[in-house]
Amino acid sequence: MTLFGALGFTTPWLLLGLLALPVLWILLRAVPPAPVRRLFPGVVLLLGLRDEEQVSDRTPWWLLLLRMLAVAAIIIGLAGPILNPEDDGTVAGDRPLLVVMDASWASAESWPARLGAAEALLNRAEREDRTVAVMRLTAPEAPTFQAADALAQRLAGLSPEPWAPDAENMEAVADLLPEGAFDTWWMSDGLARDGRDTLLDALEDHGSVTVFESPEPLYALAPARFVDGNVALTLKRLRAGPAREVTVLAEGRDPAGNPATLAQLPMQFEDGAVLAEGELSLPSELRARVDRFQVQASDSAGALTLSDDSLRTREVALIAGTENREGLELLSPLHYLQRALEPTADLIDGALSDVLPANPDVIVLADVATLGPEADAVTEWVEGGGLLLRFAGPRVAASDLSRGEEDPLMPVRLRAGGRSVGGAMSWGEPKTLAPFDAESPFFGLDVREDVTVEAQVMAQPDPTLASRVIAQLSDGTPLVTRKQVGQGQVVLFHVTANAEWSSLPLSGLFVQMLERLAVSSMPAQPEIEDMEGTTWQPEVVLDAFGDLRDAGTLPGVDGEALVSAPLGPELRPGLYTGQDRSLARNVVDADTELRPTAWPDRIPVEGLSGPEEQPLAGWLLALATVMLFADILASLALTGRLRGARPVATTAAAVLLALSVTALPDRAAAQGTAPGQLAPSEDNGPPSEQAEPDAGPAGDFALAATAEVTLAHVLTGNDDVDEIAHAGMRGLSDTLYFRTSVEPGPPIGVNLEEDELAFFPMLYWPVTPDQPTPSAEAYAKLNEYLRSGGLILFDTRDADIAGFGASSPNGRKLQELADPLDIPPLEPVPEDHVLTRTFYLLQDFPGRYVGRDVWVEAAPADAQIVEGMPFRDLNDNVTPVVIGGNSWAAAWAVDDNGQPMLPLGRGFSGERQREIAYRFGVNLVMHVLTGNYKSDQVHVPALLDRLGQ
Repeated sequence: MTLFGALGFTTPWLLLGLLALPVLWILLRAVPPAPVRRLFPGVVLLLGLRDEEQVSDRTPWWLLLLRMLAVAAIIIGLAGPILNPEDDGTVAGDRPLLVVMDASWASAESWPARLGAAEALLNRAEREDRTVAVMRLTAPEAPTFQAADALAQRLAGLSPEPWAPDAENMEAVADLLPEGAFDTWWMSDGLARDGRDTLLDALEDHGSVTVFESPEPLYALAPARFVDGNVALTLKRLRAGPAREVTVLAEGRDPAGNPATLAQLPMQFEDGAVLAEGELSLPSELRARVDRFQVQASDSAGALTLSDDSLRTREVALIAGTENREGLELLSPLHYLQRALEPTADLIDGALSDVLPANPDVIVLADVATLGPEADAVTEWVEGGGLLLRFAGPRVAASDLSRGEEDPLMPVRLRAGGRSVGGAMSWGEPKTLAPFDAESPFFGLDVREDVTVEAQVMAQPDPTLASRVIAQLSDGTPLVTRKQVGQGQVVLFHVTANAEWSSLPLSGLFVQMLERLAVSSMPAQPEIEDMEGTTWQPEVVLDAFGDLRDAGTLPGVDGEALVSAPLGPELRPGLYTGQDRSLARNVVDADTELRPTAWPDRIPVEGLSGPEEQPLAGWLLALATVMLFADILASLALTGRLRGARPVATTAAAVLLALSVTALPDRAAAQGTAPGQLAPSEDNGPPSEQAEPDAGPAGDFALAATAEVTLAHVLTGNDDVDEIAHAGMRGLSDTLYFRTSVEPGPPIGVNLEEDELAFFPMLYWPVTPDQPTPSAEAYAKLNEYLRSGGLILFDTRDADIAGFGASSPNGRKLQELADPLDIPPLEPVPEDHVLTRTFYLLQDFPGRYVGRDVWVEAAPADAQIVEGMPFRDLNDNVTPVVIGGNSWAAAWAVDDNGQPMLPLGRGFSGERQREIAYRFGVNLVMHVLTGNYKSDQVHVPALLDRLGQ
């Protein structure tokens, strides 16, 4: 490219054509030879006459100038002029060009700008006819140089990773560099890290290197800590700067289960400081609902930290079977428990009947044998997910608790009496603890030899005993046993909670065992020794932009690697769950230090954005076209051929047509719309007249599903059924478009395994006997869809041959498909259900078939009708499912011309049936979009008037 200040030309040699303009001027101004004069007597009669219309004998100077300007505009336009061409020296020459991208979490904040800069680079490389390759340091692969236009098509698919390249990645990239000379364009995230200098030297061995960095501020949020009852946060920034306030949001679920911002914490950076600290005071109930802290308006995983069980202190109720004796606190059954739990748990005192209404997380019974009338309430509490932790003692040993039959609130049956040094079943000496088994929650804890047991209650041998022992003594007798009860568990320490029977409560092992049982809050970062032999399953993972994604089928992670290994493809940032707690692995930890990169003076460093390139070729060629048409009009006028209004109008229309054709490509490009593609903001008519959306790539699918209200149907794998379902949704969308204020887009077929369901207000699910059963992941999405307000219309399409139930293959398949779904109790649509009056007043809901019940969510048992009112006041949520077999899609189905696809009855009755089917579809969609708005009693007068009552 040749530059002339702020103007550049892609083919500057065409400018030589301007030298021909003076010659063209002379040719156009040339006067033909003078005519031979002959005397003709008849000319005398014309003397004295004046011709009102005169024609010039030569071209006027202004018309010549117009023609010269038009030719000059064509020449300059063909030379490819560009205003503000981006020329940083990286595309000068003919060597290949390698684009190196850090592509780390620190790049996510400015990723759109990076892609824009890379696209501009590829455009310049294409003009220079240079091959280009791209490498990401977070996912290094051998680069392949190819044409710039081919690589530009894949540019949008590049994305950063939620980790940073380390020295190992740098060495891998250096080994993958191709042979030969090439220039490098390094898009750096601005963070200094080991291995950069080595890679820079390797790149300079092949050619020049230019670095591009974003000047925008970069923030990193360290994991939250629980300090003195408050949540402590530390925010870091890459470069020191002026004083600035940054807001950190605490986000989680509100009491209704919806995502919400629960608290805000303004954090102040002092002038020149790179750290800002703050504390957030939250009640324990609110703190337990926080799942992440995030810098406001930030799109980087580093500006976000996930919360785990380390911030969720548990409420523990301590209840003892005996009272403390004055002056003998060390003999109290609760003394050592209180000392162990006070720093990390909220302790509750009181009688069992008083603490149960508080619904604590854990109830500890120290030498309590009989629970009395509260036993049933405690059992219900445990089944609901509570942890009942019991300790033995003299009272338990002397009682008949769990002797003949196993007590529901004891993990095992007990022998009468107990075992002690010098007792009836005596030991010669105190026993030590045996190493913990791999299946035990205590596995990996260090068993100290100074922890001894002198007495214990003995478990009765039982076929289930071995599976319930989680800790035992060196002689194989159980020390701790556990049993699942519903969603909760009961754990029994076969020794006392004080030092009367063992030295266990005096050791640090006692605190660690309580932590492993999730009795208290967990340490923010467990030690490696505590994680030995454990496996953690990823629940959700973070992408580089800070968005949470389901972990899907990602494999479990070894506990030691989870706390010590660097992040990468094998260990992604996110939330991991173990046997008794959850642990967050964040992009930034407490030791992460942000240091800006110091590049050598020989390396040019540029920003990511500059003056935007503006191609001028289109404008100049359009201007030349206008001037040439003006030349035609002027020539016609000078020769007297423009007479009357019709020729003038015809010529003006031609000029306007040419201008519109010239401007059309620029307009399409400006709107980002391909030729023949409808812009989403335009009113394109009913769905049957619109182009069907492409439900391929995730981005296109989301855009097609959210541009307008979109109806969807579940793909069954049966082409005929799916075609009718699609045509039915198209027909219903047309009806909504013409009759209501809802203007749906073209319908979409949904693959339950791959597609996002949250975009659609309603799913139509035709049931076929041979359709595949969705996976567990698909059912999880379906249940989330139902809980968030979506509606599924199940259509067994068998009302003509079977009654509702399992008497047909479709009905049996429906039971199989619906069994894993969280579906509430159902009932046939009552006469006063809101579906009967959402938009139309209906009592029947036919499709292609008639005469079968339609089932919806059952009304509450206490829903009573008020005297004088035509319907009950049911202001509940939208029914999550509607089940029937009337084959509604077949009644709604239309072809591309909007004509019904399938016959429905005969004559007027058939058309009436189709009309009622359309009305049911309209009512259904309006019910989904407006909820039970029409169930409000405020509509009673209008409805009574409509009903003529």
